[in-house]
Amino acid sequence: MSFAPAPEGHAPARAIRGHLVTITGDPFGPNPAALVEHPDGLLVMQDGLIAAVGPYAETAHRIPPGATVDDHRGRIVSAGFVDAHTHYPQTGIVGAHGAQLIDWLENFTFPAELAFTDPDHAAAVARVFFDTILRAGTTTALSFGTSSPVSVDAFFAESLRRGTRMVAGKVLMDRNAPAGLLDTADAGAAESAELIARWHGTGRNGYAVTPRFAPTSTRAQLDAAGELLRAHPGVLLHTHLCENDAELAWVRELFPEAHGYLDVYDRAGLVGERSVFAHGIHLRTDERARLADAGAAIAHCPSSNLFLGSGLFSLRRAADAGVRVALGTDIGAGTSFSLLRTMASAYEVAHLDGLSLGAAELLYLATLGGARALGLGDRIGSLEVGKEADLVVLDPAATELLAFRSARASSVEELLFVLATLGDDRTTAATYVAGHPAYLRD
Repeated sequence: MSFAPAPEGHAPARAIRGHLVTITGDPFGPNPAALVEHPDGLLVMQDGLIAAVGPYAETAHRIPPGATVDDHRGRIVSAGFVDAHTHYPQTGIVGAHGAQLIDWLENFTFPAELAFTDPDHAAAVARVFFDTILRAGTTTALSFGTSSPVSVDAFFAESLRRGTRMVAGKVLMDRNAPAGLLDTADAGAAESAELIARWHGTGRNGYAVTPRFAPTSTRAQLDAAGELLRAHPGVLLHTHLCENDAELAWVRELFPEAHGYLDVYDRAGLVGERSVFAHGIHLRTDERARLADAGAAIAHCPSSNLFLGSGLFSLRRAADAGVRVALGTDIGAGTSFSLLRTMASAYEVAHLDGLSLGAAELLYLATLGGARALGLGDRIGSLEVGKEADLVVLDPAATELLAFRSARASSVEELLFVLATLGDDRTTAATYVAGHPAYLRD
């Protein structure tokens, strides 16, 4: 396998021939778009963008002279996966034996995050994280840093080196955590503003204002986060919501004036179309309605929810209410960096709730749905001319079992579902970032 940094300037013209598959609309919406495929398709990339896409026979004349043509016939070519919620600083604690959310934070998360004041440590973890997600076909992630600006600098510097489109932010946390991780409302806002000035819009990086969750921020800090959002219209809000029963009880104790967990954020101006809330397991009906009305998104993290015993998120109820939903791995409580593995968990959890997700819904959640949740649906998430050329190539013959089962698929929907249920990072044959191969398995 090999990894490559972003080329100087724009990537040279390149084309991919393979089985192109994409979703161009919301399959959960009132007018669901069909899954679009070109079994023998061609995608041409120039200057980091998709310049042409369609059947090979009709599109081959669009290949620029001298362009490299990568032959992936027999493999699925999709928009790159979007991880709508993760914690890159927790890469080193994946698979730690934990109890539930609060214990996980105290025993694993906080001790791990204390080390991220060291630039060398932060840079080393960022390199491992980026290698791992690219190997899994993920080209965009919305990640927490730690409360140290050093962690955010390391993440964005690595993203700049790779040429990836990433979103992250410094954790805001001024109470109920170890002293070495605490900031203040004023200092946290000032450090965030400096990071926004340094990194938002640098390369393909974007910033997210990131209070960890309501129990670790005072009302003053949440209000300061709201002021940051208003002052910087292009940044996101990224935090946790309604993940764990004990957490909800803690929120009621800390914010007795609020009418629920979501209302704590709403009072600070943190609920809007730029807001991404992780988990949302224990939402009330009125809270789902408020999220839908505001245009906010939920990052559904089934692997983490199961691992920490937090509960089963109802995608059925969220979809019925019109709430936007994407998928998140939630590393490190999540147990896999692979969005394919996460799709499988999402299917299983939804099935328990009476919703049988098909291939189109699963692919949407991991691509265009994630892009839209991050406010990037006009740039990434589908194979359309003018969008950024972030792609994943999936190999239906990656393992002996997968090859055996894939050969018996009678439709592209069945093949995609097989990949979602049996696939993992071994399934990724190549990952392209802004038109250049950032990861090659072979």
